[in-house]
Amino acid sequence: MKVTGHDYIIIGAGSAGCVVANRLSRDPHCSVLLIEAGGHDRNPLVRLPMMMGKLFNSGLYNWSYHTEPVESLNGRSLYWPRGKVLGGSSTINGMIYVRGNRHDYDRWAQSGLSGWSYEDVLTSFTRSEMHRERRDMFHGQEGELAVCRARGSNPLFDVFVEAGKQAGYPANDDFNGAEQEGFGRFDFTIRNGKRWSAASAFLKPVRKRSNLTIMTGGHVSRIMIAGGKATGVEVVRGHHTDIINSGQEVIICAGTVNSPQLLMLSGVGPAEVLQPHGIEIVHEMAGVGRNLQDHVDCVLAYECTQPITLYRDLRADRLAWSIIKGLVAGQGMATTFPYEAGSFVKSRQGLVGSDIQMHFMPALEKTANLHFPNPFRKQSPAPDHGFSIRVGPVNPASRGSITLRSADPADPPAIHPGYLVSNSDRDAMIAGIRIVREVVRQPAFDRYRGKELQPGPDIQSEDQLITWLRQSAMTTFHPVGTCRMGSDRLSVVDERLRVHGLGCLRVADASVMPVITSGNTNAPAIMIGEQLAAFITDGQ
Repeated sequence: MKVTGHDYIIIGAGSAGCVVANRLSRDPHCSVLLIEAGGHDRNPLVRLPMMMGKLFNSGLYNWSYHTEPVESLNGRSLYWPRGKVLGGSSTINGMIYVRGNRHDYDRWAQSGLSGWSYEDVLTSFTRSEMHRERRDMFHGQEGELAVCRARGSNPLFDVFVEAGKQAGYPANDDFNGAEQEGFGRFDFTIRNGKRWSAASAFLKPVRKRSNLTIMTGGHVSRIMIAGGKATGVEVVRGHHTDIINSGQEVIICAGTVNSPQLLMLSGVGPAEVLQPHGIEIVHEMAGVGRNLQDHVDCVLAYECTQPITLYRDLRADRLAWSIIKGLVAGQGMATTFPYEAGSFVKSRQGLVGSDIQMHFMPALEKTANLHFPNPFRKQSPAPDHGFSIRVGPVNPASRGSITLRSADPADPPAIHPGYLVSNSDRDAMIAGIRIVREVVRQPAFDRYRGKELQPGPDIQSEDQLITWLRQSAMTTFHPVGTCRMGSDRLSVVDERLRVHGLGCLRVADASVMPVITSGNTNAPAIMIGEQLAAFITDGQ
């Protein structure tokens, strides 16, 4: 066993970890070690946005987790892809750049978390951002994270936005601007037609800094704790186990699943979870692994009466040419993400912010997963041609948990997502379904609207919709909250992301969110990394 040391040890090279490594290693007088369990993102297909479906559904760069059976979803176990690679989930995700809205962060601050108001976090968002087109107070141009407008040309995107306006909702050119509500197109972390992950933005440009060490293939099995503080980590790499000491701090950026798992494996967590696995309790914390939140949604699907959907572009011969063109020139269909349009709407009057999000795709779900048409078979206009709308609540009340399956660090944790436990979440889902149907009935869709395929025109009553949701609801892949910020008994970290009751140990990733943000969560995870780095730099 080899023993080495660094000032700062960062566990996890995901969206937050890459930011923290970049910012802390700016100081040439401190040494920074970034440990990633996965490897390098060398597969060229990772760069192409349209290949995201294949990445999500393959084991490439992926922990490939599955939840425990979910009682409220008829006992189904859902697939939870999580990035296992430099860049973490930003290397395999949908690249949608959504920050959430003002109300999300202001209520964090109002709960006693100073430094987390909307005005506070806006500074961190813009510090990271290098927006290619937008020039206003809500966007940055000097950061490392390339962000651009949607670039797809399919006419159904505009049809969806126009239908939203006809249904009485506002159009919105920028979901990260002054207001989030409305119908429009998302922004994306894409640069010159290629995926721009956290590793691309924050890690690769500084990887040659002499004071930054990047370790891949290193699985941290536990945090070393002595005298009430973190002193280092135990890392398994191949057949070797090493101890690495930290001179300043250990920073966990392992994500919503792995951060609480690592704390519990290190003896930090609820006694009722640790004791059955024979883990010595080093620091009892009842809140570790609790407060799990995720966006649950469902897919409404319709036939399209015109052969203009993405299906026509994914014939094997055409897709091959698109991939070549995308890799060589950064142009063409393969450089776009299929869910380019969307909306944030209120399910009822009186809400402070939107509680429903939609993602619109001019294709059916099987097309998004690259179900390749046969170029030698005559294609029918339906049902292969269609469009899909994912819809779900952005402020779920349901809560789940992450617990241990065993004391073996190689075993995946047990994920209990708790989807649709709350009646309010079910009500919001049903309201969202009815809003989608209202939008699709608008005149803008008259030339394109075919049969409703999912859930189908016969599924109308509340009981019927609940039954369908139990059969078909799924995750939007936005888990957060399992190492929650706060000051009460069930919080794990304070407002400066320091683990309560332990010195020299912090957590910085989506697991610290007390309440999930309204929308996709990759941009907030990057912001959390910025916040943590600023706290340390300022001596907080």
